[in-house]
Amino acid sequence: MIFCKIKYLTSVCTLIFILVQQNYAGPPFITDDPEPVEYRHWEYYISTIDMFQQGAWEGTSPHIETNYGLVPNVQVHLLLPLNYVYTKQNDNIDIGYSYTEFGIKYRFIQETEQSPQIGTFPLIEIPTLKNYEFGNGKPKIYIPIWLQKTWGKLTTYGGGGYWINPGTNNKNWVYTGWEMQYDISKVITLGEELYYNSSDAVGNKAIAAFNIGGVINATKNFHIIFSVGHCIINGSFITSYAGLLWTI
Repeated sequence: MIFCKIKYLTSVCTLIFILVQQNYAGPPFITDDPEPVEYRHWEYYISTIDMFQQGAWEGTSPHIETNYGLVPNVQVHLLLPLNYVYTKQNDNIDIGYSYTEFGIKYRFIQETEQSPQIGTFPLIEIPTLKNYEFGNGKPKIYIPIWLQKTWGKLTTYGGGGYWINPGTNNKNWVYTGWEMQYDISKVITLGEELYYNSSDAVGNKAIAAFNIGGVINATKNFHIIFSVGHCIINGSFITSYAGLLWTI
């Protein structure tokens, strides 16, 4: 009975870690927006994502993300994660690299006073190193649609998409989320998101959770980004995101 409980918790833990690792395209939130990096501009992130549940820590420490405005309304994206997992039961930490994330964000409808901007941001998780601790060696693809609307200091965005998730006992799954944020001042923006994803494997349950976080603009080009979150259904976990963003 205890073994089954530990096995179930490990399964849920792994599900959340995969979600966090693969879907953190809209730092510091999981939900993304359709707005690409401006033409010929760059974004550089160095961040850590962490998840804690029942004596286990998992996450990236760190991961590096780069976004570039290739042409107007189009952004290319690259994310390189160094993964880790620690279990209190075994008092052991595993560190390794497995997947490289590549994506292209394309905004095909501009925002107006009456309507939101709309775009897509397909991602592919490319198995780069053979490391079955952090992946099954098969590519994964995400195809979403994102919407965003701004009224003064208030911005809201969200949408969702479909993950193609090959592998033994794996299932294709759906992610959807929505975020709302407010510019408290020129220095601080705070926001909150709710998200849901269906089961990604046989025996795993769907989950729903939330994050709260924001951005501190230290200078025009340097920003501190952060969030913390907790599950709402089918789990008992805490997630966090902390990172630095350099924009040029």
